[in-house]
Amino acid sequence: MMKMIKVEDAIGTVLSHDVTQIIPGEFKGRLFKKGHLIQEEDIEKLRAIGKEHIYVWEAKEGQLHENEAATRLAHLVKGEGIALSEEIKEGKIDFFAATDGVLKVDKEKLFTLNSIGEMMMATIHHNTPLKKGEKIGGTRVIPLIIDEEKIIQAENLIKERVIWLETFKPKKCLLITTGNEVYKGTIKDAFLPVIERKLGEYGSEVIRQVILPDQKERIIEEIQKGIEEKVDLIICTGGMSVDPDDVTPTAIKESGCDLVTYGSPILPGAMFLLAYHGNIPVLGVPSCAMYSKRTVLDLVLPRILTDEILTKDDIAAYGHGGLCLDCDVCSFPHCSFGK
Repeated sequence: MMKMIKVEDAIGTVLSHDVTQIIPGEFKGRLFKKGHLIQEEDIEKLRAIGKEHIYVWEAKEGQLHENEAATRLAHLVKGEGIALSEEIKEGKIDFFAATDGVLKVDKEKLFTLNSIGEMMMATIHHNTPLKKGEKIGGTRVIPLIIDEEKIIQAENLIKERVIWLETFKPKKCLLITTGNEVYKGTIKDAFLPVIERKLGEYGSEVIRQVILPDQKERIIEEIQKGIEEKVDLIICTGGMSVDPDDVTPTAIKESGCDLVTYGSPILPGAMFLLAYHGNIPVLGVPSCAMYSKRTVLDLVLPRILTDEILTKDDIAAYGHGGLCLDCDVCSFPHCSFGK
């Protein structure tokens, strides 16, 4: 409800209309916007343009100012690892990553919130890997004044977090590189620097690499040795196609691992394999990871490094958005790949 008061009594109240400043021949525009919270230093500015009285919003039971409502909304939807913008501006609050991790979005709750009306929330995509400080989204109350019942409705429907961050867990990785030509030294291994770089992006490392010929028994032996050593992650590279001498998938399956999937709806990366030995992930990475900027590994690895246990359905869901466009200037993860 609007109420007219003297300018000197306005400190701490909220403007219910725009205030225009006119300097003849120099300037005409908005001095203060509707919804502005009047501060002590604003009083002289108002007097200087001839204002003796202004209209302010007077609190009425059952109604909330946009900033108060937005604050309640932001604390309702944010979960672990999410930081809020310091300033609430015009009923809008932004969300940022408070740490490195993978963004999680409850898309059903997000849809529910945006279906209520008079409030909104926008985010970047579910499962986006993030660095601390990166912007994630924002929420805003649409009207200057909103019925508190609308916020209560949101609180009853949402109940808890809509967005949160799963943090990366540093892991020690065993890298098993297979291929007769690499083992014999005919060609130089190119996988190690790629895997080291991609793990390093998320605070993990290769602690040991072993290079093997295409011999199933040798690969099985090294996988089992890594499990006995209690490494956190095993990545096998090379020998992932269906050629008769590519035995890596068979070796992984026969080493005591539980196969999740051999094959993925992701390009590059169709010949990817995922298995687990207990809680230890075992990845079979196809050769595309050596020469393509972004592949299946860039989609799956960040989630693996948060200790998420991926299912066959998780991999199948990548079909929509699973095509990398191999752009000249790569903007991953802020692109369509994996979304």
